[in-house]
Amino acid sequence: MFVTFEGPEGSGKTTHARLLSEYLREEEYPVVLTREPGGTRISDKLRQILLDPDNTDILPRTEILLFSASRAQLSEAFIRPHLEQGHIVICDRYADSTMAYQGHGLGLDFDTLRTITAFATRGLTPDLTLYLDVPVETGLKRRLGPSNDIGAGSSGTQLPLFDKVDRLDMKDLEYHRRVQQGYEQLRQAEPERWHRVDANRPLEQVQDDVRRKVLSVLEDRS
Repeated sequence: MFVTFEGPEGSGKTTHARLLSEYLREEEYPVVLTREPGGTRISDKLRQILLDPDNTDILPRTEILLFSASRAQLSEAFIRPHLEQGHIVICDRYADSTMAYQGHGLGLDFDTLRTITAFATRGLTPDLTLYLDVPVETGLKRRLGPSNDIGAGSSGTQLPLFDKVDRLDMKDLEYHRRVQQGYEQLRQAEPERWHRVDANRPLEQVQDDVRRKVLSVLEDRS
């Protein structure tokens, strides 16, 4: 079973992917956890380039090709082998991020993005995508810290308080709103795969919803 987490910045994807993997491991499910971009030695090197806050001059076409190169390596060298071994693979972001961020966020051609993504993944798609939904402003405040001007973009923000802030966090507010709108369209287009979780609640409540959904899908597949 291939499970992915998607959502806007600061929605808690990394935290809840880790908590879910720990829970399933405790329940004696065979599970592995990975992330995008990254997840392999080569993909992690591409991650450093893509998320480096100094690389604000990266072109949209360069961005999508680097993301896709990282995804190609991850899907072929890590995700597919583990799925073939019967493992549950949990991934913090995957190909839907391309449609939301580079498609809706940057305005790249959707047909081109679909072609590149299909080539990179050889058509590998998740069985379940958990969409952690949180207001854009709330998510950015979580990431950047309350003293930052989240509407100013990379040209006007103070130094971020969050020590893991990356290049995507620094984009302007309208960009992040387009990304969230893109996610909504993706979710509505494939409601059987996507499951929305209200992430603007205490961590325990969000994680409970995540676990219930995953366990129900696992039960249906058994």
